[in-house]
Amino acid sequence: MINKDSDKKVLVAMSGGVDSSVSAALLKEQGYDVIGATMQIWQNESQEEREGSCCSLTAVNDARRVADKLEIPFYVLNFRDIFKEKVIEYFIEEYKEGRTPNPCIMCNKIIKFEVLLKKALSMGIDYIATGHYAQIELKNGRYLLKKGVSQSKDQSYALYNLTQDQLAKTLFPLGSYEKEKVREMAKKYNLDVAEKPDSQEICFIEDNNYRNLISTHKDIVMKGDIIDGKGNVLGKHDGYFNYTLGQRKGLRISTKNPLYVIKLDPVKNHVIVGYEDETLSKKLIARDLNWIAFDNLEKEIRVQAKIRYGAKQKPAIVKPLEEDTVKVDFDNPQRAITPGQSIVFYDNDIVLGGGIIQ
Repeated sequence: MINKDSDKKVLVAMSGGVDSSVSAALLKEQGYDVIGATMQIWQNESQEEREGSCCSLTAVNDARRVADKLEIPFYVLNFRDIFKEKVIEYFIEEYKEGRTPNPCIMCNKIIKFEVLLKKALSMGIDYIATGHYAQIELKNGRYLLKKGVSQSKDQSYALYNLTQDQLAKTLFPLGSYEKEKVREMAKKYNLDVAEKPDSQEICFIEDNNYRNLISTHKDIVMKGDIIDGKGNVLGKHDGYFNYTLGQRKGLRISTKNPLYVIKLDPVKNHVIVGYEDETLSKKLIARDLNWIAFDNLEKEIRVQAKIRYGAKQKPAIVKPLEEDTVKVDFDNPQRAITPGQSIVFYDNDIVLGGGIIQ
C-alpha cells in the first residue's frame, strides 16, 4: 500500500495502458488529488499513429479517455526535444561505439524521474506516479527500492538510477499487485483499456527494427569483415551494430562447430567470433554507478546481480575501485556480458544500486 500523505497532489504518467490507468484510479480511490499526464516524445508523424507504442497519438487518446472516466485533469507534455537529445541520440551513439544501450533505463533516468518530476514540482504537485511494478519503502530514514510482488512483472531493474530525492517524491501503486489483479481492477473501474495488450517495443523504433534507425545515421560504416580471434577473415557483415554478443544465428559462416559473436570492434569495423566457451566470463567492470541502499560502496560486498533485464540474478562479489567504478566477480561464468547494458545489484528483494557494464 501507498503510505505517503494521501491528501497530496500526484501527477500520474499515463501511457494509455492498463498499468498507468489503474495506478491513477487507485490513487484517486486512496484520496490523492490526481492529475494525469502523457509525455509527447514521438519524433515524426508515422510514430503518432503507431499502434502499440506507449507514447503514440492512440496512446494519448486512450489516456485522455481514462482521465475523463476518472474525472481527473489531463495534460499532454511536450518532451520531444529533450527525449531526442538524451534518449535517441544516446541510443545511436552507443551502437556506434559497439555497445548495446538500454533506452528504457535512460528514459526512466532522464525523462520520467528527472524532467517529469521537475515539471510536476513546478506545477505545485507533490508526487509523480507511474505504473511500474516496484515498491518503495522508508526504513531508518532512508528510502529503499524493492522488487514488485509480481515476480514475472517486476521492473526494479530498470529503476536503479533513482535517487533519494526522487524516491521521496515517487509513488508506485502497483508494486504490491500481480498483473492479473491489475486487469481485474481495470474492469472494476470500467476502464476501456482493461484488455489492452502491453507495449512490447521501443517507443521510438518503427516496426521494432532499430537497425533501420542506426543504418541511416551519417557516421555509420556498413559492410566489414567477420574475423576470428586470430584475425582470419571468415565472412562479411552488413554493419557491426546488427550483431549482439553471444549471437549465433545469422552469421552466414559455415564451420564444423557453431560460432558466436564474442566482440564488436567499431574502430576496425570488425565482428569477432569464437566458440561458445569464449562467450563466458566471470568478471566485469561497471561504472556510472548509482547506489540506493547506501551513499557509497566503501568495501566489497556479496550481492545477487542481474546483467540484463531478462536475466536471472546470480551471486557475485562487488569490489569498489577508483573513479566511480566497481569490479564484479561472479561465482560462476556468465554468458554474453554486454558492454552498454546495466548491471543491477540486489540483496534479496532490495535494490542496492547498479551501473553500466564496460
